Amino acid sequence: MELQFLGTGAGQPAKARNVSSLVLKLLNEIDEVWMFDCGEGTQRQILETNIKPRKIRKIFITHLHGDHVLGLPGFLASRSFQASEEQTDLDIYGPVGIRSLVLSSIKATGTRLPYRIHFHEFDGKSLGQILETDKFTVYAEKLDHTIFCVGYRVVQKDLEGSLDADGLKAVGVPFGPLFGRIKSGQDIVLEDGRTITAKDYVSPPRKGKVVTILGDTRKCHASVRLGLGADILVHEATYGKGDERLARNHGHSTNMQAAHIAKEASAKRLLMNHISARFLARDVRQLEADARTIFENCKVVWDLEEVEI
Repeated sequence: MELQFLGTGAGQPAKARNVSSLVLKLLNEIDEVWMFDCGEGTQRQILETNIKPRKIRKIFITHLHGDHVLGLPGFLASRSFQASEEQTDLDIYGPVGIRSLVLSSIKATGTRLPYRIHFHEFDGKSLGQILETDKFTVYAEKLDHTIFCVGYRVVQKDLEGSLDADGLKAVGVPFGPLFGRIKSGQDIVLEDGRTITAKDYVSPPRKGKVVTILGDTRKCHASVRLGLGADILVHEATYGKGDERLARNHGHSTNMQAAHIAKEASAKRLLMNHISARFLARDVRQLEADARTIFENCKVVWDLEEVEI
């Protein structure tokens, strides 16, 4: 499981940062990639990665500001050009209005898609659990921005314990169906009468990962709830230390506020994005240093950066 940041800037493209988009790579888990936001230029950023557009099966939109959605029409059109590859349907989750935005752009440009888009729109009254599969559950909650905006909490369900294959071979269990029965928790009896107890050869279930990806927001309680105990918390840091009033006026957060959220949520790691273009490389180092006085395990991410979870 990996995160890759396609755009980490705020508001408009800059030389060092494109606007908002990131992907959660679940290739080893379910052979899919999930995208969160799709700002202008996202498809161009994808060309710098090993991401296959057809593997992107779900797109989660935090809000309808242009720097988070204006890359969608181009990406959806380009995704249809993968003629030599299998076409796969796409699910788009987001605030009410995302369906109209996508369909209007497709109609106006005469775009023909060889795959179906399934829309899942919500408002402030229909949040909570928005998706459940056999391996993942996704929750959404309203944040505090200048327009309706949400954050997402992706929870991986607990993983099965691993099988001690070497131990089974050592006690004479022949490789084959008996291994499967033991892995499923069934005790077995060998031909010589010995009973093999499954729990002795299967480790306890492993806790699944939790990834929290927030949209644009002021410091708020919802951010803490979404980030509780998260392995990774992705939080915007549009502004720096001392810019609290400016951040509040524009519906955003500072690096210090993001660090406070991570600390209150007992998150394991904080990744800060949505960085104002006024911050140069040396400023970014200061943003990190200041935030670490509150929450040590944090960093400001850059475009195309990959983070293993």
